[in-house]
Amino acid sequence: MSDRYLDFANTGVGGWLTGALGLPRPAPLKRRADAGAGLTGPLLLGPGGDSRLTPVLTRLAAENGREVQTEWSPDVRYGGLVFDASACVDALSAQALYRFFHQAVRSVAEHGRILVIGLPPETMADAEGEAIQRGLEGFVRSLAKEARRSIGVHLVYVEPGAEAAAETTLSFLLSPRSAYVSGQPILVSTPVTEAMDETEHAGRRVLVTGGSRGIGEAIVRLFVAEGARVTALDVPGAQQALASLSAELGVDVLTLDITAPDAIPALLADARAKGGYDVVIHNAGVTRDRTLARMEPREWDSVIAVNLTAPLAMTQALVEGGEMRRNGRIIAVSSLSGIAGNMGQTNYALSKAGWIGAVRRLAPRLASQGITVNAVAPGFIETQMTAAIPFAIREAGRRMNSMGQGGHPVDVAETIAWMADARSGGVNGQVVRVCGQSLLGA
Repeated sequence: MSDRYLDFANTGVGGWLTGALGLPRPAPLKRRADAGAGLTGPLLLGPGGDSRLTPVLTRLAAENGREVQTEWSPDVRYGGLVFDASACVDALSAQALYRFFHQAVRSVAEHGRILVIGLPPETMADAEGEAIQRGLEGFVRSLAKEARRSIGVHLVYVEPGAEAAAETTLSFLLSPRSAYVSGQPILVSTPVTEAMDETEHAGRRVLVTGGSRGIGEAIVRLFVAEGARVTALDVPGAQQALASLSAELGVDVLTLDITAPDAIPALLADARAKGGYDVVIHNAGVTRDRTLARMEPREWDSVIAVNLTAPLAMTQALVEGGEMRRNGRIIAVSSLSGIAGNMGQTNYALSKAGWIGAVRRLAPRLASQGITVNAVAPGFIETQMTAAIPFAIREAGRRMNSMGQGGHPVDVAETIAWMADARSGGVNGQVVRVCGQSLLGA
């Protein structure tokens, strides 16, 4: 759906009028498919280029034709700033963080990226060190709200020894693939299994539930474009849409109500026929919005079943049945509603927050089998569902984030693709918001 305010605010007359009235003028995001969407200048590494991630960052910059600099210049517009705060172990050493960004933050080009590298707070030697490393989250979230101009700001905690495993995460965050992700703390730990000889997605078996439209369709299209062998699953009522996708993209389709008694046997039979799945993406979901006092039992039960209990049962069956391949990826689509809550969505919010708990429980348990478990939590995404929201509420959803606009289904798909990468074994147990740094929630 077109965002008329965004379009108008970026015209000559619209820019003048919004400026005169003191209204926000969000910059349209540049995604991977847009011309000139990559970094538009060199990377500046701080402090002084002294970072344990320097080899990885230098390689990434070279692959994208970008220079790496270690000394700030007022005459340069930087595509990205990367500051390694691993040495910030007390208030005195944290002054380096202030000095670097105080000087360089205004030098970041529009659509640029800012990354802060830290150590997991619980690994620090004392309380002050843990406080400073935890404090980086507040620093990054505040800086993201100051940056504007479609600049993404991120915090990456990298465990000692996991530097090489951070490459896919740094690549994602420094690229247009992360256009609608900002203000997020992400942990990179020791990979659950080594997969350095594998490509991103080519040839991997991917199951996408709810794959016929909206976010699910965007996920299907992205993985097909990257060479994956995709199975799109949806309810019998979506059979026509699934058939169209199959005819256009060559994907396999599985018409199935995941809450039906025969769903698990049918799913396992399909998985065995394909030799198991490398990636399972739990995207299927429904809403039955009503205030709790007016909600019918069937409205409660259907949302919990489709959004939470059925996908959990599917996960258990696939793992116990040996149909998740080693170096597998399980990714759930949670929601900002599960983090911040939403009036009239007690059922939906419980089901989506439930996935946050499930990820935290399953991730360490399945790591021993070489399987990672993560979730994305979308905010306001432009879909058929949000197009039906009343105008005033829809506009509030679009503007109440640091990017000042709604996201697109492909933004969720890109985040899932990073988590699903065969080389992202160090990303496990994470819940990453795809919300433009919404002002709602933690």
